[in-house]
Amino acid sequence: MKKSGKVIGVCISQKRTDPKKNVGTGFLQKGVGLVDDSHAGTEKEVSLLAIESIQKLCQETGISAEPGCFAENITTEGIDLTSLPIGSRLQTGDAKLEVIQIGKDPSQAHTYNYQGYSILPNEGVFCEVVKGGEVKVGDSIRMIKG
Repeated sequence: MKKSGKVIGVCISQKRTDPKKNVGTGFLQKGVGLVDDSHAGTEKEVSLLAIESIQKLCQETGISAEPGCFAENITTEGIDLTSLPIGSRLQTGDAKLEVIQIGKDPSQAHTYNYQGYSILPNEGVFCEVVKGGEVKVGDSIRMIKG
């Protein structure tokens, strides 16, 4: 399991039904999530998705997708997100996150899809912000203790 990587997308949307745009930088606020995102203040404050998952789907289906297309807040590269245990702590920039859920319960409604595909419910990782701070493209993201 690879425990570190880098941020390649910081993505927000104004409405939950819109694709997220990679804005390059943002602020993760404790108890809120990614400031100015439509999911800020919800139970699953921040969503992470690996670019490797996006690339695999693109190869299998022939679609073209980029960071934010699958409604994730932070797109990562190099870290094995789906193998992180619940309760794992991650640091990116000054911010610290705690993994609270891997994927989504299939019975929960997930209304967003990109060109008919939705991978966040299976391969997304949901976190809460433990310590706030700026996050930007190029930052490292790594598993930490405590």
